[in-house]
Amino acid sequence: MESPVHSLPSLFEQLGLEADPVGIDAFITSHSPLKPNLVLSDAFFWSPAQAAFLREETLGDADWVEVIDQLNLMLRKKG
Repeated sequence: MESPVHSLPSLFEQLGLEADPVGIDAFITSHSPLKPNLVLSDAFFWSPAQAAFLREETLGDADWVEVIDQLNLMLRKKG
């Protein structure tokens, strides 16, 4: 059985954020770039529940980890 493949919009929905392309772009623009040594789940803009989800899914190497890594990279790019 294959593990589910999640998209960036589905991650945004899971986090309770606007998941359309405009909402995703606005989020990335307003919260990047993150400092290189900052762990994604420790960023100031997450609610406690969002941070816990990101931390647990990353540490557990869950099926969300690939798209969480994608978001992490997007938030580290400059402008």
